[in-house]
Order: sequence, then structure tokens, then C-alpha cells
Amino acid sequence: MDRPEHYHFKPHKYLTNGDRMTLFTWARPRYFPDLPSPTRRLFDVAPGARVLAHCHWQSNPRRHPTVLVLHGLEGSSQAHYMRGIADKAFTAGLNVVLLNQRNCGNTEHLSKGLYHSGLTDDPEAVLQELIEVDGISDTAVIGYSLGGNVALKLGGQLAQQSRLAVRAICAVSPTIDLNLCVQALEEPRNSIYQWNFVRNLKRRMRRKIQFFPEQFDSEPLARIRSVRDFDEEYTAPFHGFRDADDYYHRSSSLRVIDKISIPTLIVSANDDPFVPPRQFTRLELEKNTNIETKIMKYGGHCGFLTSSHGQFDGYWAEHKTVGFVLHHCQ
Repeated sequence: MDRPEHYHFKPHKYLTNGDRMTLFTWARPRYFPDLPSPTRRLFDVAPGARVLAHCHWQSNPRRHPTVLVLHGLEGSSQAHYMRGIADKAFTAGLNVVLLNQRNCGNTEHLSKGLYHSGLTDDPEAVLQELIEVDGISDTAVIGYSLGGNVALKLGGQLAQQSRLAVRAICAVSPTIDLNLCVQALEEPRNSIYQWNFVRNLKRRMRRKIQFFPEQFDSEPLARIRSVRDFDEEYTAPFHGFRDADDYYHRSSSLRVIDKISIPTLIVSANDDPFVPPRQFTRLELEKNTNIETKIMKYGGHCGFLTSSHGQFDGYWAEHKTVGFVLHHCQ
């Protein structure tokens, strides 16, 4: 019998609309009774920067491949898709490291700085520690949305390097052209998504300022109405970008995607509200034979829920990515 990752994705009959799929899978409660409680681990990724990961280790970690999972904008290790991946990957015999990017998951106090959509230094430092300290010999990276862009950009930067032993990369609903995705987010029909992202960004920034009042100014918060506004006021200047446009250009994985030499899977949907499918038709991506691209008709943003049956819970993209990792790590 075929494994779930071999099924052609057919959306749940009530979720053939991108917004409905996106919002339903975001809000739907999920439970994982067979997934053991994670181990908390801190990684020092740079001077003044520490990140928190929730780790699920097999009984003898060195004998198992390890998958590093990256969340999207204003997500955390507790996002439903992060725990869904952990449940499936751990059951399949993988170690799982769910990484909270800087300041995410209530970790504002751990780092002086901010994360951004192209910050590959942190996952690279985590992978390096897993190999050099933990003795892990095979790794893979799975990223969602913003985390998918980070995963792909990391893959392009690694090129022919083998020191991190990355055997596979997966990206679900990745924002590989950041400017294009931000423009889509600014469309009136996407105001609910824009509002939610901005609300969370501003909340996090207020908490950040409480810990580092000398580092950041709260005055710009009152005039921020969009993700672009936030990046213009905080992300770009803090990380040394000229402005938001410069940040989007230099941080987009599309700039280095032609250099990826690691087996890579990209999954996205034509009905994703704010990740336009045309970014996946770029020549530099289509000509890279190391990249398998699955752009489905339906699926929304980080959704891809179909009907469940038996042991298959219906979260097709999670099964697809874990199956891809297993294939290339064994």
C-alpha cells in the first residue's frame, strides 16, 4: 500500500478555497498524544544571541538523522505544523529540533538583536553544534513560509560544502521572493493577514524594548501599519540594510536558489493568499535539477489538509516532507 506522501494531494472537500484552508488549519486544535515531551536546549549562535529549541531525541541520537525545523513569520516551535512535523518525523525514527528563531516563542530576553527572513547564521550555527558536539552525522532542514526561505537560502549558501552533512532541504509555502510576497500581503483582500502579522510584530517589539530599552525606540510603533513599515523602521536598519527594499532583495533565497546542490523539495499552492505561485516559475529555479517543485492547485498557506483515514491524519505536506527527508537520509 502506498505511503501517504505518495498520494496526489486532494484538498478536503470543504477547503477548496485558499483563505478557508489557511485559516482553518491555522485555528484548528491538534493533539499529539504519542509525541514525548521535548527537551529544551539553548544554542549560542552569535555574540549576544541565544536561541531556544525544543528537541525530540531518539534513545541513541547519534544513530539517527536529525531534522531541523524552522517556523514562519511570528511563529514558534509551538505552531501546529511544527508539532505535526515533530510527531511524524519522530515516529519515523528521526531526531527533531524545533528551532525558535531569535525572539520568537517568548525568547525576547535571550538575544539583543532581531531575526529576519534571510538570517541563515542561526540555523547554520545550530547544525554545526549538533555535528561537532552531539556527533550527529546526517541532518536535514524543513522550513515553513519565512522559515522555508531561510532553509532554501541556507542551501544555496552551502553549495558544495559538506561539513554540515545536510542531506535534504524541504520548504513549504516558502517566501522565496520577499518583495513579491510583501506586495501580495498589501493587497486589500489580505488585510486580515497583514493585521495579524503587524499586531504580533508590534507586541513582540514592545516586549523586546522592555528587556533592551537602550537598543530600540518605541516611538515608531504608533505609525506602523504594515509588515513593510515594520521592516523599514526596525528590521532593515538594525541589520544594516539600506531600507526594506534592500532587505527584501538581499534576503530572498531566489538570489541563490540556482546554487543549491542538495536534494530539495518545494511545496506550495496556487491558491496561497500571499505567496504568489509565479515566483516558482523563475528560470533559475526551474533549471536546477536538484530541486523538486510541487505547486498544487489547492492548499492555501501552510495548509494542505485532505481527508484523514486510518493512520493518515490528512496533513499531506507534513507526510510529504518527512518522506522526502527519510528517502535522502537513509
